[in-house]
Amino acid sequence: MDLNLRLEAVHEGILVSGTADVEVTGECGRCLEPIRFDSEVDIQELFYYSDSESLSAEEEEEQHRVENDAIHLEPVLRDAVVTSLPFQPVCREDCLGLCAECGAQLNDDPDHHHEILDPRWSALAGLTGTAAENDAAPRTKSDEREES
Repeated sequence: MDLNLRLEAVHEGILVSGTADVEVTGECGRCLEPIRFDSEVDIQELFYYSDSESLSAEEEEEQHRVENDAIHLEPVLRDAVVTSLPFQPVCREDCLGLCAECGAQLNDDPDHHHEILDPRWSALAGLTGTAAENDAAPRTKSDEREES
């Protein structure tokens, strides 16, 4: 993380403003391939002096404080970076992801598909074949009874 920050003394406390350049690593939310990208995050936060009385009790809990002439930037930086990240990062905008049936990479084979039959229609699956296929199918006793 590269920081370019400016710390200013103001009446209420110390104003920290600037940017943080971070290298983000993770995996694509669609195809699970590793991804890496750079992000620049704007930061602006006021650290209140401990003797500041201008805040209500509710606001005081949410605000950062100057403690023993020091400020803790880590929570501010973490919050700024994490909230700027995409909810589902992708390796590219047109990423096809993974096959829901077998987990194959659809980016490698965009024509990949599975023929999925609804089990409620499985009894009718034999009717879609050609006449030769129907003749080659083994006959059952119920078939013979129907022909009689």
